[in-house]
Amino acid sequence: MAVALLFLGACGPSNDGQTLDGAVATPPLVVADQQLPQAGTGRPFTFRAEPGHLLAAYFGYTQCPDLCPTTMADLKVALGELTPADAARVSVVLVTVDPERDTPEILDAYLGSFFDADHRVALRTTDPAALARTEEAFLADSAITDTANGVEVEHTATTSVVDDQGRVLVQWPFGTSAASMAHDLRILLARGEAAAASG
Repeated sequence: MAVALLFLGACGPSNDGQTLDGAVATPPLVVADQQLPQAGTGRPFTFRAEPGHLLAAYFGYTQCPDLCPTTMADLKVALGELTPADAARVSVVLVTVDPERDTPEILDAYLGSFFDADHRVALRTTDPAALARTEEAFLADSAITDTANGVEVEHTATTSVVDDQGRVLVQWPFGTSAASMAHDLRILLARGEAAAASG
């Protein structure tokens, strides 16, 4: 499977404890104007976390044999390394790039095997242009090809952490460890608390 990995950066532990392990774009990507329907309800979802919270957004699909389940499992471990209060401030958003096979029921069951109902969001659109616009905002991409052996899905394997202003604060390429994810989330959540206190 060909996968575009964006913002390749160091994924090892930081030395000073305050430097993010993931890749940071300057200026940050802003995705607050992007909306996609929630699977099941069809209600529009805006890529902006609740005040003081974070979204971990990923474009993938439930039949992915390796990249997607590995990333979801790493995110689950990372959230488990946070305090319960901090973990409660992070939601995981899965945008399916394979809406024909990923029905709302399948998406809910898939995400439910990793995350509780209060902290998971499944997004699904059957409008290719809408999906492409949102992917572009995250510098992501995907493609589905029918082959003699079945359906082949290619997608960007990057997780993007979005704040309550709709800014992408850090991106983790595939292979980023759960420890590095937890490290970055602690820093970003603490920064959010400090900003709220000073504001």
